[in-house]
Amino acid sequence: MPSELDPSLSRRKLRIALRKAREDAEQTQGEAASALEWSLSKLNRIEKGTVSVSVTDLRALLRQYGVEAEETVAELVDAARGSKGQSWWMQWADVANPRFTEYLPFEAAAASLRTYHPIVIPGLLHTEEYADALALPDISDAGTRRRLVEFRTARQERVFEDSGIDELHFVIDESALRRQIGSPAAMRAQLQRLIDVAERPHCTLQVLPFTAGSLLSTQRAFVLLGFKDDDDLIYLESAQSVIATRDDYELVANFQDCFEQLRQIAYSDSRAIDLIHEVREGFAG
Repeated sequence: MPSELDPSLSRRKLRIALRKAREDAEQTQGEAASALEWSLSKLNRIEKGTVSVSVTDLRALLRQYGVEAEETVAELVDAARGSKGQSWWMQWADVANPRFTEYLPFEAAAASLRTYHPIVIPGLLHTEEYADALALPDISDAGTRRRLVEFRTARQERVFEDSGIDELHFVIDESALRRQIGSPAAMRAQLQRLIDVAERPHCTLQVLPFTAGSLLSTQRAFVLLGFKDDDDLIYLESAQSVIATRDDYELVANFQDCFEQLRQIAYSDSRAIDLIHEVREGFAG
């Protein structure tokens, strides 16, 4: 399970609880902020979970929303106290994409993760050699690349070993299997990692073949997160990455449909593994 010591999880718990309490009280963000003599941006940041919440501010919000149950108040006070401090990824803040670190708290709390990338292997499945070679065109400094690889490895360990995610579903494009990133030996190791991941519990790995043709979902890389206590979230990977949450139902719904289309068309089980083996054997040398 995810560590409750991670401040991002406490902030998320507060975000969901405070938003629900405000909506139950039938107050807009503007009305609540005005009554508390706060800026609207302060309340907005609290509800987005991007800042910690002091116990004093929390109690003021709960009074404003009429939340009085002692057990509920005590639970949220504990979360407010745990919302301070740095999350695990802050030690790599100098090399991590800021938009991506906004996504990580959601990933830490997800119950399911479904992802597809049209060009390369998804980051959660990278070997160190593959990740280093992939970064090389943009980052010439070996030390910086090493820190990025360490960051990616730490994320993988948390998702596969320490998170509460009980459904991991990867759709790998055949073009990603065949595109050589690094040496032939690095590609063989990377493809072997895919085979190994497919054997893990709670993991599904499929391959979208060239014969699938053009699909809407093959135009963009994305990660679709599902939650037991919140709406789905879509993270769109690009130079200007975008996080869409409950505020854009249509976009999230479109990518839910996209992934379902991928799931139905992509190779599964032994058919997918056989194709990976075939491609792996082609990287000789």
